[in-house]
Amino acid sequence: METIMDIEKIKEILPHRPPFLFVDKIIELEPRKRITGLKNVTANEHFFQGHFPSRLVMPGVLIVEALAQVCGVLVLGEEECRGKLAFFASIKEARFKKPVVPGDTLILEVEILNHRSRIVSCSGIAKVDGEVVCEAELMFGIVQ
Repeated sequence: METIMDIEKIKEILPHRPPFLFVDKIIELEPRKRITGLKNVTANEHFFQGHFPSRLVMPGVLIVEALAQVCGVLVLGEEECRGKLAFFASIKEARFKKPVVPGDTLILEVEILNHRSRIVSCSGIAKVDGEVVCEAELMFGIVQ
């Protein structure tokens, strides 16, 4: 997989920082339309200390957050949105189909459904080994 954007470039766009940055790199990018990011899930993730120590499973809400961050790279990377923030407005139709565990590589695919000046909606699909593990529709408000 070719790297379109590495972690340093992602950090120039997103305000998130470890331990709450859930995108390692961008591997596909079609401006204003779609983007694909990647997250390598390791046993060292901070959330595994409590979720669940006897059976390590990435929390579904963090998979949705990873999709949101990938969408953030797409939207906030646009010149007119540089330096702004994207806040969740809604999450619809979220479905979790399979647990994500250490050693998995999350492929995070996001497509813009609607992009108005201050509101963005997108669909997101997270996959591991080609299998869908999560899908959701997300909406964001873009603010200064």
